[in-house]
Order: sequence, then C-alpha cells, then structure tokens
Amino acid sequence: MEKELEHQFVTNLERDQNIVHKICRIYTNDQASHNDLFQEVTIQLWKAYPKFRGDSKFSTWMYRVALNTAITLYRKKKRGIQTQDYDSVHFRIKVDEYDDETEQRLSLMYNAVKELNDIDKALVFLYLEDKNYKEISETMGISEVNARVKMNRVKTKLKKILNP
Repeated sequence: MEKELEHQFVTNLERDQNIVHKICRIYTNDQASHNDLFQEVTIQLWKAYPKFRGDSKFSTWMYRVALNTAITLYRKKKRGIQTQDYDSVHFRIKVDEYDDETEQRLSLMYNAVKELNDIDKALVFLYLEDKNYKEISETMGISEVNARVKMNRVKTKLKKILNP
C-alpha cells in the first residue's frame, strides 16, 4: 500500500510541479533559496499527502499546501537572513534573438508583487495562473466574494506601484 501511495504522489507531483516552481519564484530571490523552498514544499506535501481526501483537485490542494509553506518560511526568513536579489547577478549568458522587453516587464511585475503582503502575493499568483475566483477562494480558504474584493484592492495597489 505504501508503494502505491508513493507512486501516486510522485506521479501527481511530477505532473504539477510547475505550480511549486512558480510559488518558489515569487517567494525567493535566488536559485539556492528556490531549491530549498521547493524541497521544503515537497516534504510538506509528502507529509500531508496521506490526509489528502480528494475533495478538490490535487493541484488545488497542492497550491494551498505550497502557499502556506512558502508564506510560513518567508515570514521566518524575513526576520533574519537576507538573500541576494535575482537581478543583481553580474553575469548573464547572451542568447541570440533574446527579447529583453519581455524580461524587463516580467521583472517589473515580479518586483511589484514582492512589495505586496504574503496573502496578496498568493492572490496575484493564483489570478495570474488563470484560476477563477471559486478556485482561488477554495485554495486560500476565503469566500469567493472576499477573493474578488481582495483582488480588486490588489490590482489598485499594483497599479500604484507600477505607475507612481
């Protein structure tokens, strides 16, 4: 039974692991921190997996566990350790026909999102993942109406950050 459970978990994780990587990118500034957070989220998912009842999709459950883990670790690390910013690395590999404009816009967006509080970051992340408000509310454990109201407020905050 244990091997079957492990196989199901690994299959689901491999299928939806990009969810965890995206969350890691929002809550970390460098590759080492990203890897550490990914590992911690994976551990927490594995610990919680036997309690996964299947009431929601695996990916929705995964979002919730990953976001809660990231927020918890982010708050702990915020008290002490400083990491190097992703964009401050001095070397880059030049690729032919590279569209720097897209990278700059993404960088602006990620920097703006990093200025938000933990809950607002999670909201933006789920919204950018094209999750509807029902899925967002289920993942975050809030009402659908509350998700809509919070998202409208976050949009206003982001506009102020991006267009001072």
